[in-house]
Amino acid sequence: MEALKQGSDALFILLGGIMVLAMHAGFAFLELGTVRKKNQVNALVKILVDFSVSTVVYFVVGYSVAYGTHFFVGAEQLAAKNGYELVKFFFLLTFAAAIPAIISGGIAERARFYPQLVATAVIVGLVYPFFEGIVWNQHFGVQAWIKTVTGEEFHDFAGSVVVHAMGGWLALPAVILLGARSNRYRKDGAVSAHPPSNIPFLALGAWILTVGWFGFNVMSAQTIDKISGLVAVNSLMAMVGGTVAALAAGKNDPGFVHNGPLAGLVAVCAGSDLMHPLGALVVGGVAGALFVMMFTLTQNKWKIDDVLGVWPLHGLCGAWGGVAAGIFGLKALGGLGGVSLAAQVIGTGMGVAWALVSGFAIYGLIKAFFGLRLSQEEEFEGADLSIHRIGATPDREVNW
Repeated sequence: MEALKQGSDALFILLGGIMVLAMHAGFAFLELGTVRKKNQVNALVKILVDFSVSTVVYFVVGYSVAYGTHFFVGAEQLAAKNGYELVKFFFLLTFAAAIPAIISGGIAERARFYPQLVATAVIVGLVYPFFEGIVWNQHFGVQAWIKTVTGEEFHDFAGSVVVHAMGGWLALPAVILLGARSNRYRKDGAVSAHPPSNIPFLALGAWILTVGWFGFNVMSAQTIDKISGLVAVNSLMAMVGGTVAALAAGKNDPGFVHNGPLAGLVAVCAGSDLMHPLGALVVGGVAGALFVMMFTLTQNKWKIDDVLGVWPLHGLCGAWGGVAAGIFGLKALGGLGGVSLAAQVIGTGMGVAWALVSGFAIYGLIKAFFGLRLSQEEEFEGADLSIHRIGATPDREVNW
């Protein structure tokens, strides 16, 4: 029976890892459909290469920083318990690699390729696992301190703050330091629209992310005996809440509609194991409306050229999710309890602060020493031809 349990656990978390790996295709197609046609190839290449760099760095450094475990032992030892520790690494790697995939959408269409890979290595190797270890592995006694102060530890079941808010708040400094795309904001105050290049691809990316998210959330249990149907249904309710709210707030705009479910799913990650489904519906609805409102504000009023809106989607909705777990997780609102609003505010604030400071430090140093941005000529030509020497549809671009 023990062997069966070990095998089942390894299979369970492996399937979760595969589902979250598939989400990276969602990141790719969401960005592909949003950017202009001259930057589509770059979107696809960035996501794949960022994931590859993340894998190597997290295997060699990042996983050890977060969990104090390394893989520099014999294969016989690694294969113990059906290789559960290896597939657990695989599963958690897909979370870590989501950070550069999130950032990629914010800095699209004008960022240099290799400097961003340097940032990816630092973030996945050090910055993200440092906070991951604090929240999910009791590092430095921070969780114990929060419990002493508030009565409960900071609760983030599937990463509203650890993954999504971290990615969104790391992206914000990068977007600010890069500056807006050429001709996005004119000197006379007018805002030049850069509409999505392909709504079907954008929608495909959103759907792939949505489906994979059930692996992201449900498989965060990490062993099959802890699987919870409550997590699955709460994820579903937050998804549809975000969709309906974004539909209403975004006035039928398909870009908002397809980001609505993602906003809801970002927000529900933290408390998906605690909330009542109706609470999850409200959390998702607030997130969907929050995304539409803040995307519009940042783009049109504050003139922050965050191409996919990753700061409002992941940064703000992730922070809302961290706080919301301390509200809708309470027994008074139908939740399971065992959570404190004060603890959620403290933990969320710590994550946001760490990401902001790290983001300005990393991207500020890269800008100073290597440069972050394509030249004006390269940006005008597009990242596809400037970096990869080929466009998305080269057969149609040949001059006969």
